[in-house]
Amino acid sequence: MTGVRGIRGATTADTNSKEAILEATKELLGRLVETNDIDVNDVAAAYFTATDDLDAEFPALAARQMGWTQTALMCAREMNVGDGADRCIRVLLLVNTDKALEEIEFVYLKGAADLRSRGTEEV
Repeated sequence: MTGVRGIRGATTADTNSKEAILEATKELLGRLVETNDIDVNDVAAAYFTATDDLDAEFPALAARQMGWTQTALMCAREMNVGDGADRCIRVLLLVNTDKALEEIEFVYLKGAADLRSRGTEEV
């Protein structure tokens, strides 16, 4: 039975530039798609957040540039928590899938790799 699953991921941009934000976001989305064997047509929505130190571009533009033209995309500001990662981009994909919860793999790259182990990743 197909249902909707939330698949999370996070990464960091090297700098606050359009190029760095788009590059980091494309890498993250590519890894999430590959790791979870996602058909992009099954992505119902993608919700992106970025920390206050990233304002040169919307991370959602990376998804558009990757061909996600019919997917609902939204960007927002990340909560400013003291021990969070700098220049951090997070995404929550809502994906139509028949995979069980334990089959879903979250992806954390670069400076975001230790967010869950530090306890700063949202639950």
